[in-house]
Amino acid sequence: MGKKDAHIYLDHVNMSYPSNIYNARTLKQELFARMKLEKPKPLLRDVHALKDFTLHAEEGERIGVIGHNGSGKSTLLKTIAGIYPVVSGTVDVQGKIHSLFDIGLGFDPEATGRDNILYRGLLLGSKPDEIAEKTQEIVDFAGLGDFIDYPLKSYSSGMMVRLAFSVSTSLTGEVLLLDEVLSTGDISFMGKARQRMLHVIDEAKLMVFVTHDLASMVEVCNRAIMLDHGQIVFDGDPKEAVEFYKERMLGGTN
Repeated sequence: MGKKDAHIYLDHVNMSYPSNIYNARTLKQELFARMKLEKPKPLLRDVHALKDFTLHAEEGERIGVIGHNGSGKSTLLKTIAGIYPVVSGTVDVQGKIHSLFDIGLGFDPEATGRDNILYRGLLLGSKPDEIAEKTQEIVDFAGLGDFIDYPLKSYSSGMMVRLAFSVSTSLTGEVLLLDEVLSTGDISFMGKARQRMLHVIDEAKLMVFVTHDLASMVEVCNRAIMLDHGQIVFDGDPKEAVEFYKERMLGGTN
């Protein structure tokens, strides 16, 4: 495929979390340790989240990513998105990225819902005039009524999820990065949210979908990879990936 086509190329990528993040102690912990009121905790080593990781994904692919907690799934998404810098290796992503994880990121609880539409939209890379054009559609889809002009701190958790989801899915991109967004919001919202999400997936040129929902992964993906300790241990058909997952992680149980 030519350079103009959407793609994700990760070649021999290594990504680590430095141990000082985990070994740092609060002032209280430091005082207690000095006073010998608590035992010192063992020092943790660097976490090698992705290990010599290679993945090539081309336009038209819908890739599901499965694996146990801590296997590197969310790290992979954030590495593709450019949020996490790699220690070594190459990350080459062609196409505008549309990230649907941490969908509430950038929200200000003191600001109104309407203002937060602007804040979140800008964070996702949209221009102010683009956000303005879509604001009413976002408000209508979220179904918040007059609450859209109330401070976010007055919202219930369900209302905040509905607003965050509505803003995030109103925007478009060529490379779609998803993290468990297919089952979002309260029961009354989930039906139309799912249909909206399937539309967003259909519009994307390339998708990487991290999930624990194996049925949804089989439904929307045409390729699946399984991660284990930062490495790919399966790459192939989604249905075969599910069987491999059950055999390896669940002892063959259904």
